[in-house]
Amino acid sequence: MQRHSTLVPLSQEHQRLLFVCRYLKKDAAPYEGFPLETDAKLAYIVKVFQEVMVPHIQKEEYLFELCQGKDPEIDGLLTELNQEHSSISRMYSALTVTEEKDMIDALDLLARSLEDHIRKEERVFFEKVQQELPDVLESIKW
Repeated sequence: MQRHSTLVPLSQEHQRLLFVCRYLKKDAAPYEGFPLETDAKLAYIVKVFQEVMVPHIQKEEYLFELCQGKDPEIDGLLTELNQEHSSISRMYSALTVTEEKDMIDALDLLARSLEDHIRKEERVFFEKVQQELPDVLESIKW
């Protein structure tokens, strides 16, 4: 299904974040112009979280609020997605106290969790909202 125009900016941000996930994984192939050193990867994820993730989550939470209470299946998804937002945020925050020897594993776990979360939003939540709540999407102006 083609993305509703309201969801396109979120999907575009998801694309950028999926690249970040690939880059942060333990088994990531080298990307030209992106350093492989762990401290450089950490600096990159801090920058991305500040510039992309924080405003992205704010937009999603606004969307979630508008969708809440209109469909039981969507409400269940919203509960899961909100829990995942909290979990991903805790993983990100924990990076500040993660020892260097554990950082690669912590970045990998964050990347895989974020990737799974994005896939669920794109493949399940966005599809369901487009089918069941098009009026909500029409009411949103970013």
